[in-house]
Amino acid sequence: MKISLIIRTKNEERWISSCLKSVFAQTFQDFEVIIVDNESTDSTLAKVELFPVAKIVHCQKYIPGKSLNLGIAKAEGEFIVCLSGHCIPTDENWLENLLINFKDSEVAGVYGRQEPLSFTSAADKRDLMIVFGPERKVQRKDSFFHNANSMIRKSILDKYPFDDKVTNIEDRVWAQQVLNQNYKIVYEPSASVFHYHGIHQDGNIQRCENVVKIMENLRKDAYGKNHVSMLKNMNVTAIIPIKGISNKLDGVPLMQYAINSARMAKYIDQVVVSSDNNQTVKTARKMNADYAFLRDESLSRDYVGLERVYKFTLQKLEDFNIFPDVVVLLEISYPFRDPDLLDNIIDKLVYQGLDTIVPARIENNAIWVDEEDGMRRVDGGFVPKQYKRPVYLSYKGLCCATRPEFIRNEEIFGDNIGVYEVDNPYSCLEIKKEEDLEQPNTLLKRIREGWEKKSISLKLNPDVHIQKRQRK
Repeated sequence: MKISLIIRTKNEERWISSCLKSVFAQTFQDFEVIIVDNESTDSTLAKVELFPVAKIVHCQKYIPGKSLNLGIAKAEGEFIVCLSGHCIPTDENWLENLLINFKDSEVAGVYGRQEPLSFTSAADKRDLMIVFGPERKVQRKDSFFHNANSMIRKSILDKYPFDDKVTNIEDRVWAQQVLNQNYKIVYEPSASVFHYHGIHQDGNIQRCENVVKIMENLRKDAYGKNHVSMLKNMNVTAIIPIKGISNKLDGVPLMQYAINSARMAKYIDQVVVSSDNNQTVKTARKMNADYAFLRDESLSRDYVGLERVYKFTLQKLEDFNIFPDVVVLLEISYPFRDPDLLDNIIDKLVYQGLDTIVPARIENNAIWVDEEDGMRRVDGGFVPKQYKRPVYLSYKGLCCATRPEFIRNEEIFGDNIGVYEVDNPYSCLEIKKEEDLEQPNTLLKRIREGWEKKSISLKLNPDVHIQKRQRK
């Protein structure tokens, strides 16, 4: 075995699949993967088991050097790679580019580049851009080293293991040791990973943001679209809950509109229907739903929220070893979704690192709440529109993208919520039965009947009409 990869994890379900997919897609394949897990309580280990991981080592009290030493003790490779469970190699040459530096026998260790994501904070972006630049370095005195992305000779680690007592910077402590023995440390920028947080957590925020803006401008938005690489490795699943038989719109079941919308989305991997009706389940499969689950009728009672339905459906998926990174919730009563709506919402969720995102429209009219002591206005009062803070009306059933950890707790929304502004009012039109399609015509008919009662003609005098336009 040439290389042993030690990957430290603790509740990394949001990242571990992307991490391992990138690892196992490397051009260099002579390696084993060892997971050192610090009592994860989410689906991290369940996702790990979907990959050909050699060993899983359990660590209770986490100390960085100690956890690495536990993994190294199980390693069979000539070289040890240290990789954080939330770091994702940016390309398939990452491992090879680390290894090539050891042709020089004086090199003890190599650490690679760390690149921020689009939603990384300004302070962390600044640090990662400054510390991990594009130029290779050979260090004989500088002891900076970073174990989020590194490779070390195992023979050196046998002589100089990581300090298993220090609570931080075990990597730099080790690097100083080997530099004192006249070895070299190499920084290799072509061996790069995405790392969503930085190496420092403080600093003047305003100054930091200014520095980041300048550096991003120089790089021409080099870090603006790398979330697309994340999306390629993520599992995105659409869940469509249905009660009873799906009503029809223009002769087509509403369920078909929802399934087709999800099918057209390039980022969605699975389309899942969850229903209490056996016939609906069979029909969903004919309509090319990837999975259609029959749920207990108790989940369809009036006092049971959809949160429990979503939890049941997610559990069924996980029984099939499908662990979504993003869950897209669709209700069949919104058939007029724009073709790009789902992809745009998923893209924004990942780009901004949000927990949850919902489509919404800005409401500029007055909004009142009926309270015990009377009506209270909650939209900011009589203020010119350009000065009012926006009030959003969200449409969860139209499309809500969220994370599975919230679904498991019978919740939909996380703390970090975003909105995707919808500018097409028809996409927010809800149709629960076929007769609802007649509502616009019915409303127009009623308006015109009112005009007729007041003897108001539907025809305008052309001359008057022109004068009014000119006056405006």
